[in-house]
Amino acid sequence: MNSLMSSVGNSTNIFWHECQVGQADRQKLLNQKGCLVWITGLSGSGKSTLACSLSRELHSRGNLTYILDGDNLRHGLNKNLGFSADDRAENIRRVGEVGKLFADASLICIASLISPYRKDRDACRAMLPDGSFIEVFMNMPLEVCEQRDTKGLYKLARAGKIKGFTGIDDPYEPPLNSEIELKMVNGICPTPSEMAGEVASYLEEKGFLHYD
Repeated sequence: MNSLMSSVGNSTNIFWHECQVGQADRQKLLNQKGCLVWITGLSGSGKSTLACSLSRELHSRGNLTYILDGDNLRHGLNKNLGFSADDRAENIRRVGEVGKLFADASLICIASLISPYRKDRDACRAMLPDGSFIEVFMNMPLEVCEQRDTKGLYKLARAGKIKGFTGIDDPYEPPLNSEIELKMVNGICPTPSEMAGEVASYLEEKGFLHYD
């Protein structure tokens, strides 16, 4: 069974099937253009909160969105994956492929994952057309994220009960050229609404929120 499954991806008997309804038709129907907004940052940086706030903001503007939350996906699509480097890479790859499909369907897909490794995020960027992958870097200090510790994970990591935890004993590689960087100003973190507004303004400026 496993050998059969592993050979499917290399089969020469699989062909791409086109349909008469294309992306332009879907964009016109929804009056928006699909893209993948990729929110990355440390645990506790506010990724999921921003994703929900952005979804609400865009919904209020009449735009259709869908959130791919890293924790939620590990209850289903990625429940067979752990947290080794290889499993994390596969976790991100799968989310990237799903996000690509949502964007092609002309939805504004919002992915919220730690996604600690730069090469894995860049691989997702390469899946989508130029300009359709919008990387949002939640650049919040480790000490702030650890103080929040909404899930109690930093405490467990510091106690040695969780191994390979990003920011403690596993690295986080910050983006080098993210489209949007959100960070504290004068020691104060912007509100979720303010951050969502900044991302929404970027999407508006780039023409994703309407169809011309």
